Amino acid sequence: MGIKAKFNLAMLLAFAVGLGLAAVISYRLLQDNARREVLQEAALMISQATAVRDYTADEVGPLLAAQTGTRFLPQTIPFWAAQTVFHKVQKQFPDYSYKEAALNPTNPADRATDWESDIINIFKRDGTLKEFVGTRQTPDGPALNVSRPVRVDDPGCLACHSVPSAAPPSMIDLYGTANGFGWKLHDVVGAQIVSVPMSVALARANESFTIFISALAAVFLLMLLLLNLLLHYVIVKPMRQIAAVATEVSLGKMDAPELAPRGSDEVAQLTESFNRMRRSLANAMRLLSD
Repeated sequence: MGIKAKFNLAMLLAFAVGLGLAAVISYRLLQDNARREVLQEAALMISQATAVRDYTADEVGPLLAAQTGTRFLPQTIPFWAAQTVFHKVQKQFPDYSYKEAALNPTNPADRATDWESDIINIFKRDGTLKEFVGTRQTPDGPALNVSRPVRVDDPGCLACHSVPSAAPPSMIDLYGTANGFGWKLHDVVGAQIVSVPMSVALARANESFTIFISALAAVFLLMLLLLNLLLHYVIVKPMRQIAAVATEVSLGKMDAPELAPRGSDEVAQLTESFNRMRRSLANAMRLLSD
């Protein structure tokens, strides 16, 4: 095996190891960055929904209550307002979802699905948990979920959700008496759940990964080509010339021309040393012939 073959084999082995490490590290970093990007979107969405809830509770609800008295209006309910606003946004971004899911909601449309019920039960088991982040598979790919508990901390909520007899008659007329009652103070009755698709962020991460690895491979191949040219003209070619002259001298052709050293590197020094050795051998042969 020649020098060039050994050199290329060593370089390819080093590149394979380096490319593998770079691929593992960069892939993980890009995937983590994609997750952080989606998580930031979800945090922004749930914060906006919370802002709508707070605005409804602090501004809209008291204003309407002062004008309508005891008449029940869904527009005064923070949960209803937050979900109604998001439904308008969802027309432009159908893959995103926001829901105020409850185990026993007044409005049957807010009833939690199986996976939403699992999240609510996590909050019920751990009263100190303020936020839960998870992922689930959907028909359109993985989605990241950010959830916050809905806890009955306001005693005023029990006016509508304790027993049907305490609820406003207009609310009973609208929703009936079958759902949304039996709530207790400080109980977790539901959760704010935001779902953000990860497919777009993951696709961008995979595209960046492909571009990075391709660029890294292209740079290595270019370096390997340049190093092979350097190796050929600086080391391999001069060494072959020295070997050819050495072969002629070993066969008794003492009149073979000397090699002209190029530069002052180690190969040039070897060439000069070989020329001196050849001259010394030629002188010794002449002395012996005399």
